[in-house]
Amino acid sequence: MEVLTLIALKSAARDFCLSLSQTPIPNLYGITDGKAVGTYVEFAFNQYLSAMYEYTLGSAALGIDFPGLEVDLKVTSIRQPQSSCPFRNASQKVYGLGYHLLIFAYEKIDDRISHTASLNFQHVVFVAREQTGDYQTTYGLREILRRNGNKDDIVAFLEERNFPLDEIGREALAERILQQPPEIGYLTISNALQWRLQYSRIIQVAITTTTAGVENLLVQTRIYQHLPEFNQLNQYQQ
Repeated sequence: MEVLTLIALKSAARDFCLSLSQTPIPNLYGITDGKAVGTYVEFAFNQYLSAMYEYTLGSAALGIDFPGLEVDLKVTSIRQPQSSCPFRNASQKVYGLGYHLLIFAYEKIDDRISHTASLNFQHVVFVAREQTGDYQTTYGLREILRRNGNKDDIVAFLEERNFPLDEIGREALAERILQQPPEIGYLTISNALQWRLQYSRIIQVAITTTTAGVENLLVQTRIYQHLPEFNQLNQYQQ
């Protein structure tokens, strides 16, 4: 059995979502809880991958879904594409989350006649770790640096944006920003006990532009590979 690589993960994600989009799912009929849908999709995707590849399965302790590849899977409704992730430190808004994101954005449709649900995956987006910072934060900081701003300007900017840092922390982060300017991030990250990630911008970027570090996997070469039967997955109970 092959070891899962980043290239293989991207290809498998595309093929999985194309196939599952055509698969009726009785167990999700009438389900409105996005977390339950996400759990089902994550379980199904891991079942699919484990039949072909060897890889380290993520856990709560490890923090992300594919620790060996430094990738976290996010399954979200296209109606409100967002999720949460653990808060590690305030610099994540500037330099990114520290790992890549694989985003499955679906539209859920219930069929009242067959009493099954279908998940139409409209977007499958891969975001490199360097682009997982907050857009407004990284854009604003790069503008300050472009205008030859200094440490005081950066500290003031961090204060205005209510960065979850004390004075010493803001000073230290400002020094780092001067020495290591951030790349543009494409997420919207809201301050909270957990980061609240919003994906509308990253999806728009993926489908309308060619941006380094942001890949719209569904518009790449589509090689339809039929998945194994999903009968065993339809037995999965939330």
